[in-house]
Amino acid sequence: MWMLILMLVGCLSGFFLFRKNTLTVTNQTDQSVWKLSIIIPARNEECNLPHLLESLKSQTVQPFEIIVVDDYSDDRTKEIAEGYGVKVISNSSLPKGWTGKNWAVWNGYLHASGDMFVFLDADIRLAPNALASLIKARERSKGVISVVPFHHTEKLYEKLALIMNVLGIFAFTSVFEKKNRMKGLYGSCIVALREDYEKINGHESVKAEVLDDLFLGSKFMAAGVPVTNFIGYGLVSFRMYPQGIQSEIEGFSKGAVLSTSTLSPWTIIPIAIWVVGLLLSETVFIFANTSWALPFLIGYFVYMFQLFYFTKYVGAFGIVIPLLHVFASLFFIIVMLYSMYQVVILGHVSWKGRHIRVGGKRDL
Repeated sequence: MWMLILMLVGCLSGFFLFRKNTLTVTNQTDQSVWKLSIIIPARNEECNLPHLLESLKSQTVQPFEIIVVDDYSDDRTKEIAEGYGVKVISNSSLPKGWTGKNWAVWNGYLHASGDMFVFLDADIRLAPNALASLIKARERSKGVISVVPFHHTEKLYEKLALIMNVLGIFAFTSVFEKKNRMKGLYGSCIVALREDYEKINGHESVKAEVLDDLFLGSKFMAAGVPVTNFIGYGLVSFRMYPQGIQSEIEGFSKGAVLSTSTLSPWTIIPIAIWVVGLLLSETVFIFANTSWALPFLIGYFVYMFQLFYFTKYVGAFGIVIPLLHVFASLFFIIVMLYSMYQVVILGHVSWKGRHIRVGGKRDL
């Protein structure tokens, strides 16, 4: 009986953590009073970049400029960006003490002339009224905002990210993070005024950090600039890892363990309870022929229905993975173990052909 109670408490913890903090849709069609600079760091993004640049062309509010920083790509990233007529910057050699993405974003800023910055990863896709809605959300928040995008998935291996994406929503929208001095931003989509960005010296202030977005948020908080995170449902989406499951594991594992260091303990505790309850429910396949089968089965179905509800806002994960969520949980365990191995044993994480040392050292 206690196991069923633990699973139900875990499920309730998930509902307590989950906040439908979605962006308010703004159907603005007139040009914004802000000069909007879009800054896109891109390393080997020939598959993703066309989707983003096409979506920027269809915005109800057109940006003042779009800057793509080609970060030593060895594919057609630069040619594709040039074909869209945007400003293309070839990233200069990486100075000592910088990580690759931070240096690329910083170079984008150095070439920007707008008074509001939108930092976008190349895998982002925007609905036509997304920029108008982002501008309005930033004006209401009176600070800097970021968006956890809706995860658009196509292949089965991509859908294994279900648990990872749900945990991301928990971490960035938790009520306990509102006053956390280490409150992070979600790096795929960040909107900030130039004056706020320059107040903290931008990405130069986090130049050596693997988790630049999380520590950037804490810099804004320390400077008295409010940080607000939203869910991108209906407006901001991405397809994270179309290149294969290896890139998916690398992408999630580079920050899986390290990111917990910035969370409030009051966020970590209910997340841990939710995960324990989830994994406990999935032992139904081990105890199927025992007297414990019924409570485990009840717990399994309760979590299944909860995941179906979450996926409406988190991503397109289909029917099979929420139904057989044990596979997404196994993927979560693999990612966490690999992340721990990189951080504790190797001392560096891998991403896009670079090895980034943990603890504030430059890319290898």
